[in-house]
Amino acid sequence: VQLVESGGGLVQPGGSLRLSCAASGFTFRAYSMRWYRQAPGKEREWVATISPFGATAEYPDSVKGRFTIDRDNARNTVYLQMNSLKPEDTARYFCNTVRAPDYWGQGTQVTVSS
Repeated sequence: VQLVESGGGLVQPGGSLRLSCAASGFTFRAYSMRWYRQAPGKEREWVATISPFGATAEYPDSVKGRFTIDRDNARNTVYLQMNSLKPEDTARYFCNTVRAPDYWGQGTQVTVSS
């Protein structure tokens, strides 16, 4: 399993970012995918889940209505569209697969600041 996150950066409050996660080493379309985030000094927090064919998605209340997870099974890629970003969204963002729940890539840093 390999997961490579990208798309992070510095954005002002209220702005948007779209994260990508390229997956390889397993049958991507067979598994749900998740996004997590971890801020310095805090525990890792679940952000979103999408079912194998994208029919269902789930979010915690902290991001519901602002974040959208989607996937392209032809490209073995999962995305996280983040809108109306807040300073408290600042964290390193990771994707994860239920195929290998203990595997974590390098993540991508998102910083929301004016």
